[in-house]
Amino acid sequence: MAARRREGDTALAKLYQAGSAKALFPRNHQDMAGGALTAVLLNTAGGITGGDRFAWAARADGGAHLTLSTQTAERAYRALPGETGQVTTRLTAAAGATLHWLPQETILYDRAALIRRLDVDLAPDATLLAVEPIVFGRHAMGETLGALRFADHWRVRRGGQLVYADSLRLDGDAAATLARPGTLDGAGAMASLLLVSPDAERLLDRLRELLPASAGASCPRAGLLTARILAPSGFDLRRHLIPMLELLRGGPLPQVWKI
Repeated sequence: MAARRREGDTALAKLYQAGSAKALFPRNHQDMAGGALTAVLLNTAGGITGGDRFAWAARADGGAHLTLSTQTAERAYRALPGETGQVTTRLTAAAGATLHWLPQETILYDRAALIRRLDVDLAPDATLLAVEPIVFGRHAMGETLGALRFADHWRVRRGGQLVYADSLRLDGDAAATLARPGTLDGAGAMASLLLVSPDAERLLDRLRELLPASAGASCPRAGLLTARILAPSGFDLRRHLIPMLELLRGGPLPQVWKI
């Protein structure tokens, strides 16, 4: 998928889709001042299991503003032994472009096996807002996680230089691992949040005012703001995330995010 600036708005320049990976464009897809284009990604298979391969790729050309979200929560189902699902996302933002990667939650079921990778290439003056919420089991259904294989890798480059790298790996008894104080301390959901923008530092204090006690935010380098949020459940996580994302985004979230 590619988006370009045209007559003051952002328009679709290219779209290719295959298999169960689809992109939808709501009627109110230009959802912010300045004509941002919103695409809603959809997995018509209804979830991911061992052996599945998904690849998303999107590019915002010079001056374009592209927002990517998902129609609903993604689900990683139980996988057969030795089989692993894979999801790869590659995002590119050219000079002066803005790209928002705002998928809804990924729910990890008991005995799921999933490797996920997010690779982003930004021009020196491009802006990125990215979030990845994760829910560990369906607590409202009384589900607890046993064995789990999950890996999540982020790599973000600005002007060709690596500016952010983060990796998470769980393999084995997920319930025991996530109960440790040094991991989730018993929380049932978490989110990673990243803003790469020339004025990221300016928003740090305002973001911290919105954080629950089980969260933290910092600016580890110029033009980069990152946060990690823990919550008892997916619902509580979303309740905290929405005002944070609206602050960093400078406007409302896509309609699919509404509780």
